[in-house]
Amino acid sequence: DVVETQEHYKSRWRSIWIMYLTMFLSSLGFSIVIMSVWPYLQKIDPTADASFLGWIIASYSIGQMVASPLFGVWSNYRPRREPLVVSTAISVAANCLYAYVHVPHSHNKYYMLAARALVGFGAGNVAVVRSYIAGATSLTERTSAMANTSAFQAIGFILGPVFQTCFTLIGEEGITWKLVRLQLNMYTAPVLFGALLGVINIILIFAIFREHRVDDTGRQYTSINSEGEESGVLDEDTEGNVDHVAVVALNFLFFVILFVFAVFETIATPLTMDMYSWTRKEAVFYNGIILSVVGIESLIVFMVVKILSKKTGERAILHGGLLIVLVGFFILLPWGQKLPNIQWQEIKNNSIPRTTSTEVLMSFWSSQATQLPSNHTVEPVGCPITQSWCLNTPMVYLAQYISSDILIGLGYPVCNVMSYTLYSKILGPKPQGVYMGWLTASGSGARILGPVFVSQVYTHLGPRWAFSLICGVVVVSLLILEIVYKRLIAFSVRYGRMQE
Repeated sequence: DVVETQEHYKSRWRSIWIMYLTMFLSSLGFSIVIMSVWPYLQKIDPTADASFLGWIIASYSIGQMVASPLFGVWSNYRPRREPLVVSTAISVAANCLYAYVHVPHSHNKYYMLAARALVGFGAGNVAVVRSYIAGATSLTERTSAMANTSAFQAIGFILGPVFQTCFTLIGEEGITWKLVRLQLNMYTAPVLFGALLGVINIILIFAIFREHRVDDTGRQYTSINSEGEESGVLDEDTEGNVDHVAVVALNFLFFVILFVFAVFETIATPLTMDMYSWTRKEAVFYNGIILSVVGIESLIVFMVVKILSKKTGERAILHGGLLIVLVGFFILLPWGQKLPNIQWQEIKNNSIPRTTSTEVLMSFWSSQATQLPSNHTVEPVGCPITQSWCLNTPMVYLAQYISSDILIGLGYPVCNVMSYTLYSKILGPKPQGVYMGWLTASGSGARILGPVFVSQVYTHLGPRWAFSLICGVVVVSLLILEIVYKRLIAFSVRYGRMQE
């Protein structure tokens, strides 16, 4: 029987909504400056090049990868309010540091690098957020709660560039407050806005957030994190060992899911410029529209998957999501006879460095990203001759690219939600902080390696090799899912305390 008072139920869900807000702010902290990092970096430190920009973009994921297990351990043994408040405070301080990176007389790029790494470190609290939600929901509630969590994370990623666009109205010069040496402009206003939201989040954590823990049936537990604030029942339901084979398998699957999506995001701009002879501005504009539509599609999928999972189960939906992703990348393989337009230039005068990684995507937002030689008045377009595969690899047609975007936008959110949900159910009533920390670290590592994969494999070998390897990785993940399929069951089901 479910034993829970109405007041406990309301308090529990108020706390879960505070976790949704925290997840939203974590993703917003990444995306709210992503379009302006490159021009701001060039403004404060002309010595910075595109390769250093790549490190600045990657530093967020590196910081999150390091912090997630640490905050996870902390949340297992202490009230979760502590790591939540500390991590959010680190993000607030890091955003303030970012607003002041123009002040030092030298090495400004390293201050920016430190600021972005610290923002990522603060975002390690997503492990705490997901472990709390997993422990504060019953099995019947969890899929919906995890879908909502991912939806709020996606909204943060989508709204970040929107806020950034609004702040461009302030202009590059903006307003200077000499007393505190603060420049309020289009580069610093977004991070200061993020810092303000972080302060509000801390206040809400103190005012509303409470520790709650329920078992898989919804019965109230006494939480080790609660400092005696909650009363409840502790029973033998925590006895039993976690299936670590299933845990490792889901960590691998989650890594693959995040890796292929990171590749998908990173490769969009260089692929469309090479295949369709788009200029930098066209590539950014059109891909911005496409990714916005994919983001909206993902939000719809997050909502639909909550209903669908009740009928088919999480494992079947995860299997279907991976198959859709596989088809999405398989469609991208070059099949036709037509070759892409070649950008005929002398190698020594090649005007657009083809770094084709995350820094390229960012650099296209600034007209200063690449400097054309004085003898060029028009931006060269097409597939550069420096990429030898351009001479013998058929082009990927626009219809292929659009179809792939639609399928990946459908498959990715399905896999994301189901992997988190299955992971939390497998762990059951055990403290999940450390486990969620490792899962978050797996995702962060995938976001670091995705752009590296694009910059190396796509640039040197071309889309045929790049997408074939991605398809191979997804096929391996499907085989692993088949092997462990029967083990991906809830902790309570595994030990016969509930029916599947």
